[in-house]
Formats: sequence, C-alpha cells, structure tokens
Amino acid sequence: MSIVKINVLSVPAEQREVLEKRFASRAGSVEGSDGFEWFELLRPLEGTDQYLVYTRWRDEESFQAWMEGPMKAAHQGGQAGQGGGAGHGGEGERPKPAATGSTLWSFEVVQQASPK
Repeated sequence: MSIVKINVLSVPAEQREVLEKRFASRAGSVEGSDGFEWFELLRPLEGTDQYLVYTRWRDEESFQAWMEGPMKAAHQGGQAGQGGGAGHGGEGERPKPAATGSTLWSFEVVQQASPK
C-alpha cells in the first residue's frame, strides 16, 4: 500500500496568508510526479500554529525521487512562485520563509476506505 508524508510547518499568524499563496502558486509542481497520489494543505483552526502538508505516494522510492529532483530544483534559489528575487542578485533578495520550523512525519497506509 501507499506511504504518507506529512510536513508539519510552524507558521506565525502573520505569515499564514503568505504560506497559502505560495502553495497556491506552486503550479502543480508535484501532481505530475511519478508515484504521486494525493496532496492537501491543512490549515489549523484552533490551538496550534502548525499547518500540515499531506502527500500520499505509491512508495518511498517515488517520494525520494521527487525530493531529489523536482522539489530540490524548486527550492534552490528561493521559494517557487515568488518571482523576482530568485536568481536576481544576492541572498538578500530571497523571499523570507513563511514557516519558522518544519518536521517531516512518515507513515505507511495499512488500511483505507472510501465512500460507497
């Protein structure tokens, strides 16, 4: 069965809109990847500042291939979808990260169900 990767991002309240816009402008960067099955960006409603970035993959190898290829390329030289700063001048022009921390959780799907 599939594997799930959940990236837990600590996002201060004043950076929530920035984070959501960056994900909205990522232009399907993961959807065409071999082995990719699902993506969701989950906004916290109460009690935490942590967003969850949920992705599901056919297997660990598919996830690692995406991490080493398209994801790595998208994050070199600045945040994808930000325009302007990436590749233009020094580090000072790079957009500030919206998240203050990140933790990656990994899970194996052992049971699943869908609506009938």
